[in-house]
Amino acid sequence: MKLKQRVVLLALLLVIFIFTKVFLIDNLDTSAANREDQRAFHRMMASLHIELDPRLDHTLQSPWEIAAQWVVPREVYPEETPELGAVMHAMTTKKIVKADVGYKGTQLKALLILEGGQKVVFKPKRYARDYIVEGEPYAGYDRHNAEVAAFHLDRILGFRRAPLVVGRFVNLRTEIKPVATEQLLGTFMTVGNNTCFYGKCYYCRETEPACADGDIMEGSVTLWLPDVWPLQKHRHPWGRTYREGKLARWEYDESYCDAVKKTSPYDSGPRLLDIIDTAIFDYLIGNADRHHYESFQDDEGASMLILLDNAKSFGNPALDERSILAPLYQCCIIRVSTWNRLNYLKNGVLKSALKTAMLHDPISPVLSDPHLDALDQRLLGILATVKQCTDQFGPDVVLVEDRMTLSHL
Repeated sequence: MKLKQRVVLLALLLVIFIFTKVFLIDNLDTSAANREDQRAFHRMMASLHIELDPRLDHTLQSPWEIAAQWVVPREVYPEETPELGAVMHAMTTKKIVKADVGYKGTQLKALLILEGGQKVVFKPKRYARDYIVEGEPYAGYDRHNAEVAAFHLDRILGFRRAPLVVGRFVNLRTEIKPVATEQLLGTFMTVGNNTCFYGKCYYCRETEPACADGDIMEGSVTLWLPDVWPLQKHRHPWGRTYREGKLARWEYDESYCDAVKKTSPYDSGPRLLDIIDTAIFDYLIGNADRHHYESFQDDEGASMLILLDNAKSFGNPALDERSILAPLYQCCIIRVSTWNRLNYLKNGVLKSALKTAMLHDPISPVLSDPHLDALDQRLLGILATVKQCTDQFGPDVVLVEDRMTLSHL
């Protein structure tokens, strides 16, 4: 063999060796990442059951201090939270020291201050569990039980981007009215034998109050995020127009995602993948009302999309609003960790996990069986959508490793 041929052969062997090594390393890294995703799933499943227990034996901190320390740019609470039951117990039992009208918005709520100075948002019960909200997917009043269910789904999906929520019964006559501001107190009334209030909000009407059963009102309380983490509001790129006959661009432009990828903060970093995670989350709960979203202020796109205000969910178990998934099927990308988690939740695991997670909430049963069944059905729709993407573009394009630096240009 001539010297020139030997050199070419050696160079070819070297190239093959390098590519083989890179391929093996990549596969080992992917396998390690997948194994960690599986371990994280098993840890989540092992911690599903939450006892609302007041004991905090290992610390002198208050439950509010503990919850405030959990918050970081990419999660509201950590993966392992042995104190979660104590924090949620405090949310549902601590004395209410002040009650006021809720912050600005379209729906009825009250802002409560609990003993120790912790703010929570109280959303009252408006519907029975088996009531079906007809009409548009964003129709109807807020559903307090939807906030509870959405929080636990956030845990199950491993996102950890939703503020803590727990059910609570309050006595409007003895717990709220004595500590209510004049503005809130002025919206109280009696309807039959029931104490009611209608609050202050865009759609709040004296003719449409929320009424207790006698004096006892069922609702949800959402833990206010620490003031050291101010929020910034953003228009959702896949938001609806809410105008009859007027479509948003994403509803008619098949290349819309390409335009989104060229605008900040979706041109790099985790925000676009957060949008797609949120679309999956919202599709599962039936929430077509995320016209805006919040992140932490001045984050330059690095912090998470916070899963706030999930109460326009679980309205109609028979309605699967596919348009909620538009970010997924138009962009055709999804985090590997999200994809893995969804696959672990197949075959009835999702329904069972959520039912277990909510079992000991004070307002249990939180959801009716048709809503739980709908979750498993919608999960199949998400998996089928991702498969369509991988069939068209290949898994290497669609399944994005969320540990890598992203650039969508």
